[in-house]
Amino acid sequence: MKKVTGIGGVFFKCDDPKKMKEWYAKNLGIESGEYGAAFNWVQDDKVDPTGCTAWNIVDRNTKYFEPSKKDFMINYRVENLVALVEQLKTDGVTIIDEIASYDYGKFVHILDPEGNTIELWEPA
Repeated sequence: MKKVTGIGGVFFKCDDPKKMKEWYAKNLGIESGEYGAAFNWVQDDKVDPTGCTAWNIVDRNTKYFEPSKKDFMINYRVENLVALVEQLKTDGVTIIDEIASYDYGKFVHILDPEGNTIELWEPA
């Protein structure tokens, strides 16, 4: 079974998200809005964007990364999230929440052995 197919996003905490986003825009050209920036990419020989990697800065006090106390969270793109979650459960991996479905895909959060929250995303 294919598991991770790529990096879906990188998210990190900071004290002043607005100021930090301004710094990244000015110095590195990363323009971002409320939901961050999206880096579109193509796969193999296709011409149109076939996916994107999200990047966002969030307020230090966010609860979204919990139970992890780390300042970052990685989102991995996956295929067949339902089957993967079943396999992870069988392997004793901590599943933080239930699979949530949205127009843009399915999400679930797990913990790695050091307590880092990992977000798994199956794009729609």
